[in-house]
Amino acid sequence: MIKTTTRFELIQVDIWGGYKIASLSGAHYFLTIVDDFTRGVWVYLLRYKSEVKRYLLQFCNMVRSQFNCTVKRIQADNGYEFQTTGLVDFYEQEGIVLQTSCTDTPQQNGVVERKHRHIQDTARALRFQASLPIRFWGECILTAVYLINRLPTKATGKTPFELIFGRTATYRHLRVFGCLVYYKDTHAHLDKFGERGCAGLFLGYAASQKGYRIYDLTSRRLITSRDVKFQEDIFPFQDGTHKTLHWIPHPPIAAVPESPDSSPLTSPEHSPTGPEPSSPDASFGPSSSNPTQPKSPSPHTSSVPANTGPTQLDNGPESSSSSPLSGPYASSPGPHAETTCPSADSPAPVVRRSDRVRHRPKYLADYDTNLAPHSGQGSTTNLVRYPLASHVNYTHFKPVYRAFLAAQTHYDEPRFFYQAVREQVWRDSMTREIRALEENGTWSLVFLPPGKRTIAAKWVYKIKFYLDETIERFKARLVAKGYTQIEGQDFHDTFAPVAKHVTIRCLIAIAVNRGWHLHKLDVNNAFLHGDLDEEICMEIPPGFRKPGDTRVCRLHKSLYGQRQASRQWYQKFTTSLCEFGFRSSPADAALFIYQRGSTFVTALIYVDDVILAVNDLDFISQVKQFLDKKFSIKDLGILRYFLGIEVARTFDGVVLNQRKYTLDILEDASVEASRPSSFPIEQNHQLTRTTDDLLADPSPYRRLVGRLLYLTVTRPDINFVVNILSRFVHAPSTVHWDAALRYLKSAPGQGLFFPKNSNLQLTAYCDADWGGCQRTRRSTTGFFISLGGAPISWSTKQQQVVARSSAEAEYRAMASTVSEVVWLRWLLAELGVPQTASTPLHCDNQAALHISNNPVFHERTKHVEMDCHFVRERVMSGDILPVKIHTDQQLADIFTKGLGSDRFHSLLSKLHIRDLHVSVCGGVLGCTDPAHVRDAHAHENCAAAAHVAHATHVAVPCQDMDSSCIRTHCTLDASDNGYKYVTTAIRRNYQ
Repeated sequence: MIKTTTRFELIQVDIWGGYKIASLSGAHYFLTIVDDFTRGVWVYLLRYKSEVKRYLLQFCNMVRSQFNCTVKRIQADNGYEFQTTGLVDFYEQEGIVLQTSCTDTPQQNGVVERKHRHIQDTARALRFQASLPIRFWGECILTAVYLINRLPTKATGKTPFELIFGRTATYRHLRVFGCLVYYKDTHAHLDKFGERGCAGLFLGYAASQKGYRIYDLTSRRLITSRDVKFQEDIFPFQDGTHKTLHWIPHPPIAAVPESPDSSPLTSPEHSPTGPEPSSPDASFGPSSSNPTQPKSPSPHTSSVPANTGPTQLDNGPESSSSSPLSGPYASSPGPHAETTCPSADSPAPVVRRSDRVRHRPKYLADYDTNLAPHSGQGSTTNLVRYPLASHVNYTHFKPVYRAFLAAQTHYDEPRFFYQAVREQVWRDSMTREIRALEENGTWSLVFLPPGKRTIAAKWVYKIKFYLDETIERFKARLVAKGYTQIEGQDFHDTFAPVAKHVTIRCLIAIAVNRGWHLHKLDVNNAFLHGDLDEEICMEIPPGFRKPGDTRVCRLHKSLYGQRQASRQWYQKFTTSLCEFGFRSSPADAALFIYQRGSTFVTALIYVDDVILAVNDLDFISQVKQFLDKKFSIKDLGILRYFLGIEVARTFDGVVLNQRKYTLDILEDASVEASRPSSFPIEQNHQLTRTTDDLLADPSPYRRLVGRLLYLTVTRPDINFVVNILSRFVHAPSTVHWDAALRYLKSAPGQGLFFPKNSNLQLTAYCDADWGGCQRTRRSTTGFFISLGGAPISWSTKQQQVVARSSAEAEYRAMASTVSEVVWLRWLLAELGVPQTASTPLHCDNQAALHISNNPVFHERTKHVEMDCHFVRERVMSGDILPVKIHTDQQLADIFTKGLGSDRFHSLLSKLHIRDLHVSVCGGVLGCTDPAHVRDAHAHENCAAAAHVAHATHVAVPCQDMDSSCIRTHCTLDASDNGYKYVTTAIRRNYQ
């Protein structure tokens, strides 16, 4: 019932969202405004909730100017977005009364709540009728509102349009939503014989123009046109014509039965009704019906393999045993899960403009790779302005290593059970995992004891590779949800040491320098070897509960995911290593050392992954046999991949990088259309806390920062910007989101270079940015430590107190660096590399150096007396040798502040940071003689080296004119005064 008497006397507002898939405009929400008197509806698509203020003010101004009246009352729920300081001030200034609903009383805002359902029902019908991908939901919403305003309402008996404008609406211009159209190409005059019309998709009506909104199927742009021809019986997305790899439609929510025994994997009543790729096998590589190496279900696709027979996990000979959990699935479907595809970065549909078949190079004939797409169908290079393919290059690698990178990139691992259950290989893997757990005596099936509670479990999926880079197996691991455990009841102590990343880098640097053999082992079901002291009951794993079975799993062994599992495993593994003769290093509890005569072996433990470094290749087999007898291990051979870190060997050293991890970050963050940046942060950055453009949901930002923190394991070049970004996790904005990603896009394959021939001497640099934080005026400490030129330790950290002088800030940075150096000297002594000479500590602050060498105590240094004594003691003992350097030579400068592009790239080469995957764009020429192919980083005084390493588009003259940098076989250009165009010159022998 309408209680108002005039237009806009009362408007009711509410926000819907956020929806998981962004609209074409990037929106995840929409703001709905309903006029109580006319029942007119206005909708604004929002990217963030913080945009409510902007559009609400815009609406009120529109009412004042267009209808010569004002909004008197606003009815809203208790959402914070309607009660911000700026809006409250606006209400008071305009005399608007804000009425909010009581807590948990949505019926008080019932008009707009019911209107949401009306809008969504209409939009859903429009989308289903046209079979549009889900990313068009925003256009469906706008068109639905356009139509609703022209339909009579039960409350008034008239259309909202008539009540608002005082005249009846016309309907002659209405067309079938989502149909095929051809609109006039205004640029056709550029080609006298060119097409005069372009194919498009009709997506509604323009709000501020007299025309139709068209989605161009070729350019993927939204345009407005008046001259349009409609094909109202043709829907481009209904017949599969435009369902190429460029556009993977998002299916509606589908229930996947927990038991393939009860129904096919996709029963008719649960089949996705949205469009699917017409030939997923052709688009995604190997057929999913291949029992050996099928393509894993990609999060980009909703395709379901055909059901070729019984789909129970217990079908076939493997499941015919009497295993208590190898029965069928439960007949009732599990929780409805959404099949998620990252539509935010999925390009829109395109019309194929060429039937020419393109072939990949012959040297890739034996490999399945999509690292650098070369065909029009699979490539995204021509779809976005700044494609990643322009910054990642693989052609200079050996075919074997290139195949390894292809396998790492090509296969997608399912994240959820409902995705994995669609593939036979994952169903078989889950069956094998359950059988292995039962044979190990991990649990027994019992009825839940009175007073006890259960913990849940989930599946985690991983693809494992052989040494020759072929797929070893599809691994499904059962993981307990340890976060549901209660301390004191389900667990007590939980701490278990893992290898420090600094220790890993030190070990690899020493092994490369001394020619040690680096091998990797993986312990099968490591956590299952730990014994439990507590009584813990777990639910039967997903997919294996029989109908009507109310029993639970009484755990006897630790399980992955349990709070105490890693501790129990560490104790078990440590005991076994000590039996063989290893000892735990006091410098790092996860480092174990074996030394007998000339034989030196180290074992570095990170949960169930083990790195073995040994100087005697024959002895390493004895260690492997012992561990295999104790625990059953997988010998993964030479170290190539560890904790997401790729290990690439060259003739002159080893390069560590996290290429795939970086590409995953960029893919999840949807930066395809972003312009790459040559440096991570502006020199005088203004990243501060702000209340403008705050992200509606800070969770993705926090996840991004966490992932970037792990990326700094091999990327010291982003250490400072990640430290800055981590200061805004409580209230991030859009500015913070884009800060570091554009730089990562320019060099995703960048990493650390460990040279072979060096003196294994520690060298340290420390620096401080005095009062660099604009909000707190705290200083930033930065240090960098190398071992024979190999970067092993670095840090960026905001100091805990405000420094009263630059000398104090620098001295605190010096104290932090000395603390790290002292520990590293201890660690290196354990690894057989004692530092007999003093470690040079380079500092560019003269006052800090004087304090470290002289007993200067006065009022300016009393408050740092502890640091003074600590540093001075180490200087007096000969562990540290303070060295004065010029600011231009300060390598730690990159860890304390934003730098200009030239200064930044100059420091990168000195820090031994390299990019094996550099992609050289136009303008850079190189030597074609294989004998002259050389590493561009070999000459640090070559001004072009740093630029080439970052895929510069401009040729840079080589300054190393007297060296072998200039060869007669190299390409020269007389117009450049004899200067040589340098190339990336990455050796062809990277493995």
